[in-house]
Amino acid sequence: MAGPRVRFAPSPTGYFHVGSARSALFNWFVARHDPEGVFILRIEDTDESRNREEWAEGIVAAMSWLGLDIDEGPNRQSDNVEQHAASITSLMAGGYLYYCDCTTEEVAARKGENKTPGYDGYCRSRGLERGSKTAIRFKTPREGHTIVHDLIRGDVDFANDTIDDFVVAKSSGVVLYALANVTDDRDDRITHVIRGEEHLSNAPKQILLWDALNIVSGSPVALPDYAHLPLLVNEQRKKLSKRKDPVATESYRDQGYLSVAFVNYLALLGWSPRGEEEIVPLATMIEQFRLTDVSHSPAFFDVKKMTHMNGEYIRALDSERFVKESAPWVRPWDCQWRPSDREPPWNAEQFDEALFARVAPLVQERVATLGEVPGLVAFFFTEPLLFDEAAFATTIAQDPLGQALLALSVERFADATWNAASLHQEVLEIGEALGLKLRKAQAPIRCAVTGTSVGPPLFESLEILGKEKSLRRLREALNRVSS
Repeated sequence: MAGPRVRFAPSPTGYFHVGSARSALFNWFVARHDPEGVFILRIEDTDESRNREEWAEGIVAAMSWLGLDIDEGPNRQSDNVEQHAASITSLMAGGYLYYCDCTTEEVAARKGENKTPGYDGYCRSRGLERGSKTAIRFKTPREGHTIVHDLIRGDVDFANDTIDDFVVAKSSGVVLYALANVTDDRDDRITHVIRGEEHLSNAPKQILLWDALNIVSGSPVALPDYAHLPLLVNEQRKKLSKRKDPVATESYRDQGYLSVAFVNYLALLGWSPRGEEEIVPLATMIEQFRLTDVSHSPAFFDVKKMTHMNGEYIRALDSERFVKESAPWVRPWDCQWRPSDREPPWNAEQFDEALFARVAPLVQERVATLGEVPGLVAFFFTEPLLFDEAAFATTIAQDPLGQALLALSVERFADATWNAASLHQEVLEIGEALGLKLRKAQAPIRCAVTGTSVGPPLFESLEILGKEKSLRRLREALNRVSS
């Protein structure tokens, strides 16, 4: 028996939404769980007024970043317009469709105070011929029920009298989503339709169309299993908003989330692996994933939790891999891909790859995303040093003790053995002489040498930066106060 055939069918009308990424992942899990499974990417690009080619390219690029390899595609729905038109012809001949020339205003006027949504069926028996202003509607049965057998939600019952005679094609002849989607799914022999909860209301219409096409075609195709994934919500437990919430998958790549961490977190949005651990190898998730285990309750897209998980993945990398993964943020000029929204504060001439390899272990433990790396290591590569003016004022300019500590540091460091342990001891003794604990004693030195109040471990940083440059920066900070 052949394996499952699943499809991910996004519309290229904007950035790659995290909800779309989750849908793609769950489809991919189903395909990869079975050795004979097939994962199809279909770009639903028939809405020319909203589609843009760069967004289609963005979908493909984002899926590649996530590691969701496809078996067929990317196919374009627009390449299937002849089959869509053939479906219209067959359904019209079978008596399932009719022409309608009603405007929205005319329907509203006829309904008056009756606010029941949907079309009132006015043209159903008028016998109109095709014209320049005639859309095509499906004759929804007046009686009975359409049951959506959903692997996640169980049987969902829709009374047919609550489903209006919906439009399947515009007056221009362009076939709309419901029929185009069903036609393509039948042609691709899709066995599972796995998509977001917002599409559940479309399912009964598509089932009615599928059954009708089975009758008029004379070659029935088995109806796929449906699985409508839980809604993704924000902190207020409201549906994620494209305008208000950070939902662009591309943005998370730019920020420096590892794809393996992003995929692991997406998998947890409505599904849980066995056991207590949430950080789970991809192969384990593929083996354990079942649609019947997916919850129908809304899933909270928690950026803080995802960021924490990403930090754990980063810390688990070996040093060589961390350096490699950081490359697009620290030396983008050498990389095939680079973040679209940022550049490091240094150029290729200033950057020292060998130096960064020495520094990398100092910051790997302190970052949650790779995009944070440049800010922590900038002082190694940028001249003149860029100061956080607020930190400089607090730790040095407005603090006589801070200035005194810097002056003593210049004296003591001049004869110090230049390694982290010796420098640690020197600063400890300088601080004690001034009545300062080590943490307070480090602050003005850190700001003078790095330009900021946060960064990698100070003494290891001083060792790598070198004696000459460190002393020069300490003196320059004192001169900055007196100038």
